[in-house]
Amino acid sequence: MRITLSLIKADVGSIGGHTQPSADMLAAVRERIDGAVHEGMIIDSYVSYTGDDIAILMSHTRGEDNAGVHELAWNAFLEATDRARRDGLYGAGQDLLADAPSGNVRGAGPAVAEIEFEHDLTKPRPAESFMMFAADKCGPGAYNLPFYLGFADPMYCAGLMLPKMIRGFTFRIIDMERTDADYALELDAPEDAYRIAALLRDNERFAIESITSRTYSDKAVSISAQRLHSIAGEYTGKDDPVALVRNQGIFPAPEELLQPFTKAHYVGGDARGSHNMPLMPVPVNTAVTGAYCLPVVSCVGFSLSADGHFSREAADFFDNPAWDETRRKAQHKALEMRSQGWSGPAMLPYTELEYGGFRNTVEELLEQFRAQD
Repeated sequence: MRITLSLIKADVGSIGGHTQPSADMLAAVRERIDGAVHEGMIIDSYVSYTGDDIAILMSHTRGEDNAGVHELAWNAFLEATDRARRDGLYGAGQDLLADAPSGNVRGAGPAVAEIEFEHDLTKPRPAESFMMFAADKCGPGAYNLPFYLGFADPMYCAGLMLPKMIRGFTFRIIDMERTDADYALELDAPEDAYRIAALLRDNERFAIESITSRTYSDKAVSISAQRLHSIAGEYTGKDDPVALVRNQGIFPAPEELLQPFTKAHYVGGDARGSHNMPLMPVPVNTAVTGAYCLPVVSCVGFSLSADGHFSREAADFFDNPAWDETRRKAQHKALEMRSQGWSGPAMLPYTELEYGGFRNTVEELLEQFRAQD
């Protein structure tokens, strides 16, 4: 049986600014998605939010980029947008950049991550477990460092030294600045580890799109790697990426994948999308209401039954006292960085300022410069 996991997320409105979607918006999405489960279009679903973004996780047998599945998510977001507009919420329909998707919603605004695989609960995958990551207030390269460390560095993932993983993984990296077509490069770890790092250091241009086992040719990771400003031509919010990550057995364990997030590493994002700020791990369904609008990431884990249903309970990986110290670290790092205000690395470089008005201000001043005698 071939199963597809589809994770589609969008910001279509929030309360009092960029904080969280309303309960009514979430109810509209759940009603539409639950109806599709009842009708047999999809097998199972899970609806949640991270910051002001609503995420829809679905299992089905229709394959990746299925027009029907993508249209289902799009229509659910449209209904949530209608509720947001009715109630005067901020940013209603913000991530819906097209009047209607053409075949699927890739390139239309929502973040999309999908994995299709053979699901028969036999070796090498006698049990299928996976994690869904959802980030808010940050760009699509936010996962570059943690997933590089989890899939290419035995200091973080001791499992890489075991026979099932010692051949390593193939990283598919996308160049997000080239918009006339999808430009991607595949590099193998461990042989190309330095070359992979050379690209992934630039979170604003290069991002991991997928990671695949070199031993079993099974895809382990799918990430939504796209730049909304490259699609829309103007600032429409940060790209707020999602990721699906299969774990255990022939893949790294959850604890090996999560350990790098204790760094609270700096990513582009924050208020107005134009600052370098630490990524804070938070429980799912957390609003963004803290000081300076820190970039946040949630992680929920599931098991998958033989017929493609999610486990009755989900494991909220960041909802644990063990992560309180990382959250304190992130807050401390954030306060230190923002105390520098507009100067130097506190803000993203000129080419990455998401609000076009910043660039307009500088461009107007550039016209006033005169050569000195």
